[in-house]
Amino acid sequence: MSTLNHNNLNNRPVGFFDSGVGGLSVYARFKYLLPAENTLYYGDLAHMPYGDKTKEELVSYARTILDFYKLKCVKAVVIACNTSSAQAYDVIKEEYGFKIYPIIQSCAKVIASMKVNRIGVFATQATVNSGAYKKELMMYNSALEVCELACPDWVPIVESGNYDNPKSIAAVEMHVEEMLKFAPDKIILGCTHYPYLMSLLTKFAPKELFIDPAKIFVEYIKNDFESLGLLNNSQTAGYEKMFVSANPESFTEHSKIFYELHKTPELV
Repeated sequence: MSTLNHNNLNNRPVGFFDSGVGGLSVYARFKYLLPAENTLYYGDLAHMPYGDKTKEELVSYARTILDFYKLKCVKAVVIACNTSSAQAYDVIKEEYGFKIYPIIQSCAKVIASMKVNRIGVFATQATVNSGAYKKELMMYNSALEVCELACPDWVPIVESGNYDNPKSIAAVEMHVEEMLKFAPDKIILGCTHYPYLMSLLTKFAPKELFIDPAKIFVEYIKNDFESLGLLNNSQTAGYEKMFVSANPESFTEHSKIFYELHKTPELV
């Protein structure tokens, strides 16, 4: 990343992106913790889901969104998507003149410092293929045992809201039972959609077992903003704008479980 040398960055917006509505789980926490910040959110519905895409495709999508945010004069971009953090961040991290926060890399140090020996990770196929969580966690604690398990059928459950469907329940049970064979001390919900499956997950394992990285992630960003002098110190609530690459009506409908939108997102 090139050095931030602009004046008065504080009032510039913070951009967020994800393949769909899942990143709103991170966005909502951010708005709650830092209400004065001006924010933008980009849902890349034209390419959803990200979990089955190649690294080259994911890098291309990320560049398109970051180029868009460059034109919006953001002070930072939050990759509120584990798959993009795993597959695209390492390529694009030095290409832009603003700070980029990837969810996996930002959370790994905190999670690795927990008093645990065995960590499980539920994630998309692309995130598991990258080995990003294992690599980042073991960078800080080489003694950790990490088991990453792909759950490709979980994002569609959340996006559709079909939590009570027997097939949905069976899909969650199958992956939880498989992970429990590893006997993890903690399990990372390594996709921003997955915390919304908690009511199903806790049918098969105790809630204390699961880690939602979103809370850790937003605290990390807040602390970094403070140290860099990037916090917006306004006494009024910041503005927000939503953008999508396709299907604004679908985004509005499916966003309800994550965040209350005040108007239909703009198609870009």
